[in-house]
Amino acid sequence: MSYKVLLLDNVDPVCAEIFERRGIKSDQPEKITLDELKKIIGNYEAVVVRSATTVDSELLKNSNGLKIIGRAGVGVDNIDISAATSKGVLVMNTPDGNTISTAEHTCGMIIALARNIPQSVERVKNGGWDRKKFMGTEVHGKSLGIVGLGKIGSEVALRMGEFGMDIYAYDPFTTQEHAGRLGVSLVELDKLLGLSDFLTVHTPLTEKTRDLVTLKNASKLKKGIRLVNCARGGIFNEQDLLPLIEQGIVAGAALDVYSDEPPTPELYNILKHPAIICTPHLGASTEEAQEKVAVQIANQIADALENKSYKGSLNSKSISLLTNEEVQPYVALAEKLGRVSGQIMPKNANNFSFEYTGLCTKYSEVLTDAILKGMLSQYVDESVNLINARHYATERGFRLSETNKSDDKNYNDLITLRLGDSSDYKQISAAVFGPGDYRIVEIDGFGIELRLEGDILMYQNIDRPGMLASVAGKLASQDINIAALSLGRTGKGSNAITAVIVDKKLNKEELQSIYDLDGVHNVKYISLS
Repeated sequence: MSYKVLLLDNVDPVCAEIFERRGIKSDQPEKITLDELKKIIGNYEAVVVRSATTVDSELLKNSNGLKIIGRAGVGVDNIDISAATSKGVLVMNTPDGNTISTAEHTCGMIIALARNIPQSVERVKNGGWDRKKFMGTEVHGKSLGIVGLGKIGSEVALRMGEFGMDIYAYDPFTTQEHAGRLGVSLVELDKLLGLSDFLTVHTPLTEKTRDLVTLKNASKLKKGIRLVNCARGGIFNEQDLLPLIEQGIVAGAALDVYSDEPPTPELYNILKHPAIICTPHLGASTEEAQEKVAVQIANQIADALENKSYKGSLNSKSISLLTNEEVQPYVALAEKLGRVSGQIMPKNANNFSFEYTGLCTKYSEVLTDAILKGMLSQYVDESVNLINARHYATERGFRLSETNKSDDKNYNDLITLRLGDSSDYKQISAAVFGPGDYRIVEIDGFGIELRLEGDILMYQNIDRPGMLASVAGKLASQDINIAALSLGRTGKGSNAITAVIVDKKLNKEELQSIYDLDGVHNVKYISLS
């Protein structure tokens, strides 16, 4: 069969060469409007995009012949994966293609920031000199803090370690063994902010990473810190950069990514400050990187069209499960259970056991993938899905074991996750109660029924009168309403577990008020909203 592929966004010409070599026809229009694209996209079996073209549900309405969307790069923010999955269209990316280029760009930004290279270049080109004004600092012997020790963060650590920097990192899903191989010391986030002379981020933009550096947490920063962001715009609060610099808290910032791209006029005014250096999202913009991703995506698409391999697919399991109504609820349950465990497990844990009962034993492999997807999705700087979750877990040094049981005394179909002896909560079991009704049914031997939804406050306490009233009173005093609660205990006067679903996200101050209550311990806040 003869296949046709549409190449957009000026993808490297080698992409077309690979397709031709493999007997696949490709078209690469120089310019195409959205209306023109809607008219022709259904004539192709595959389309290759970079970041300029948005493949959304509206465009996909016209894509009846389309089988594959290939992203020549990592990020798939411009592709509606859910809409593509519903249409049975594979989505692929090339997560390894720009690792080195982005890591090198980050290292270049660190050096440029330390030595005032861009500012001094501009001065000399304009006929100036002013050597004293551009006095820099050595990176040798300085502390580099890395938030996110995935592929790119790890490559930055290796390179800047060779410059003689002391490397520290925060990544709750990287093991001590992985960090040790890189010569990196793992520390808590607040400690990292306080000891870093330079701070670089390599994480996705989530509610946890947004505004990682802002005026509100300025007291945690080492005075004179230099900030580098080649990951996602918004991780550093751009509006707060000027006051942070003017107050002497931040010595400088190097930005390659922005919350709006191109930047807004207001942001451009901020970027003009002499202590800020900036580039137009060049992390992956090297000839080598663009050629690598073009070669990779062409071969991946060709392999998929020829049913040889589905490497790089982000949704092939999702498509195969889309019509399997039996497994869908358990995949949803497993992912929710993974999200819970990711928020309550110890930092840098690496031993996990998964036990499946009843019908769940039939789908144990994909359910483990779903748990890992939920566990990792808030922290990993790549797009985590059912296909690659196990790969990222292995890369971070996770040790996994899976067992199947024929039945359970209380539940026919059960998923049990063990987080290890060092965890405050060591074992969690969950079950499906009905359509969209997913619940934790046991924690560490305590029978409890907790719906997996919304914002959950979980804690342990001695089972004595007034404990629930103390927590409820503290929440009420802060205008926080309780939507639902569940209690579990082993006996009167013994230890107990309480889980409360609240009507709003809790901030640090609100949580601290619960931590401070006498008799309450092992407080965990879980957001599933």
